[in-house]
Amino acid sequence: MSNAEATASSDPTGTGKAEAAYSPEAARLRALLEPSVQANRLYLEDVAIIPGSHRVVHVVVDLPQEETGGVSLDVIADISKVLSDVLDNDPGDDGRPYDLEVSSPGVGRPLTEARHWHRAKGRMVKVNVVQGDNVTGRIQAVDEAGVTLVPEIAVKKGMKPKQGDPVKLPFDRIRNGKVEIEFSHLLEDGLEPEHNGPSEEA
Repeated sequence: MSNAEATASSDPTGTGKAEAAYSPEAARLRALLEPSVQANRLYLEDVAIIPGSHRVVHVVVDLPQEETGGVSLDVIADISKVLSDVLDNDPGDDGRPYDLEVSSPGVGRPLTEARHWHRAKGRMVKVNVVQGDNVTGRIQAVDEAGVTLVPEIAVKKGMKPKQGDPVKLPFDRIRNGKVEIEFSHLLEDGLEPEHNGPSEEA
């Protein structure tokens, strides 16, 4: 059996993690862990293995796309225990020790999939488009075809930003997007700005 240490953490800024290496083993673990994640009403965003003398299995979980807010530390701690048990009973395990890290994506995650845009509804985002000028605005709606933004129009420093008319951006015109950090939204989600969240053994 592998010795698993589950680290419960929330990463609201999407930074601070070592670079993970994707591998066939990571894909196998994703298939192994996904049913347990879904059974706990969560979405398995990513599984990666950080190589080293003591490998790290890094699992990223998120709320379903129709839910708002972030994944709480209590939920992260609970799912860490569940996934640790699954890994300890992995029939394909080779016996090497590992650490299990479970985190949420954080607001710094690039918006590259339709579900990411759904999860960011109501947020202020900066959108990099394939052709034309990039757009900064608040997500008003998301459907199967694309994203509707209410753009922010730049004004003189010290003045309240103005809002333009809603703009519909088809997904095929969007290169990627990124949520602009707003203190009010971080507090609503129970997150602190510039804070990677406490770690604890689960």
